[in-house]
Amino acid sequence: MISREPTIERLATARSLLLEPFGLDESHLARALAEIRSHQVDDADLYFQYTRAEGWSLEEGIVKTGSFSIDQGVGVRAVSGEKTAFAYSDDISEASLLDAARTVRAISGVAQSRRVRAGAPKIAASRSLYPGIDPIGTLDSTAKVELLGKVEALARAKDPRVVQVMAGLASEYDVVLVARADGTLAADVRPLVRLSVTVIAEQKGRREVGSAGGGGRFGLAYFSDEQISQYVNEAVHAALTNLESRPAPAGVMTVVLGPGWPGVLLHEAVGHGLEGDFNRKGASAFSGRIGQRVAAKGVTVLDDGTLADRRGSLNVDDEGCASQSNVLIEDGILKGYIQDAMNARLMGVKPTGNGRRESYAHIPMPRMTNTYMLGGDKDPKEIVASIKKGLYATNFGGGQVDITSGKFVFSASEAYWVENGKIQYPVKGATIVGSGPESLKHITMIGNDMRLDSGVGTCGKEGQSVPVGVGQPTLRIDGLTVGGTA
Repeated sequence: MISREPTIERLATARSLLLEPFGLDESHLARALAEIRSHQVDDADLYFQYTRAEGWSLEEGIVKTGSFSIDQGVGVRAVSGEKTAFAYSDDISEASLLDAARTVRAISGVAQSRRVRAGAPKIAASRSLYPGIDPIGTLDSTAKVELLGKVEALARAKDPRVVQVMAGLASEYDVVLVARADGTLAADVRPLVRLSVTVIAEQKGRREVGSAGGGGRFGLAYFSDEQISQYVNEAVHAALTNLESRPAPAGVMTVVLGPGWPGVLLHEAVGHGLEGDFNRKGASAFSGRIGQRVAAKGVTVLDDGTLADRRGSLNVDDEGCASQSNVLIEDGILKGYIQDAMNARLMGVKPTGNGRRESYAHIPMPRMTNTYMLGGDKDPKEIVASIKKGLYATNFGGGQVDITSGKFVFSASEAYWVENGKIQYPVKGATIVGSGPESLKHITMIGNDMRLDSGVGTCGKEGQSVPVGVGQPTLRIDGLTVGGTA
């Protein structure tokens, strides 16, 4: 068997699913883009997508629901200055493609005055970060049901206080093809899987919840017995810990954040504020601050779409640009923003491989991929031991942030009260309130245990959701406000 170079292989897959069944080839794409370029536009692209998704869920000891869906379509975009015209259709045909192209070119009423010109056809540079497989077919239906049953049995066997187990298994096969006005052609084949586990434990009439899970861009074989057991142990531990929790104290105090998923606070409170659109418009607390100190020394934050198999990684972004590893903050100094093509052009910088969209029915915008802080030199135990009185938060639930002010509010789903360097007891109902830019300046200790999350993150922005990753080491932040229940 002769294998092809991965970039060529992905293009062949995209053509076979998104062009050939509808009697299309690159000449039809070129004609549609020429229709748009006949008016005065700065940029234009076609975004074809084929998505096959499957989900299974277990509750009360049985697999109660299963779902399967197929979606496909094309989005057509023209950009003139700051304005974007966009049309999409689930009918992939030459007629609908040309109709959409003529519609979006109306964003500029000036004909025959081109700002973007067609170049020679070229295949975009891309990466090979994950296998181009359909994960749905990597396990048969019987094995998927047995996997969920194994989760149920393991969780109930862990402790008699576990009274309910819920588990979900999701798989997605996503194929995209991007044709740009300058002649660039790019494709990606994106597998994505996730296993989620939630348990409810009961003791003396009190019920508490614990959850865990993970996944990434690979097949379902990733969920080995060892991996399943790890998720179950984490979920059961969280539920049983919360059964012993007491009301959280409130006030201004030192907070230590654990490694991994608590990086979601960094994602929300800092990452969104570094997206190019907010900064171009002057709406972010970080606007106009390139080269300035925005964080304590030792704080280095990256957005990296090039990590193999990670949930937030991309071979190419949704505008056909190869993903990159972007240093946003280096040793406390702001180095750059996350950019898509339009905002990069308007700000006079290069795209960073962060143009993302939820589907063919959405426009791209600058979005994070895998956002994390690099580790430092402190032992995590030393960091916890440094707390005189404060909170040690090891897991987070939901949260929200105001981009303009940088203010955030987060709820801790697993946290502990610490006095004189010793963990006293788990607490419930702790909310952490602060300012992203200010909290960066008050990081006083950085652990040597940087860890990425297990592969569960989904980021929402302006009604669009995309898979992302987060991460950080153990961090000590002084002067955060904790809203408690005590």
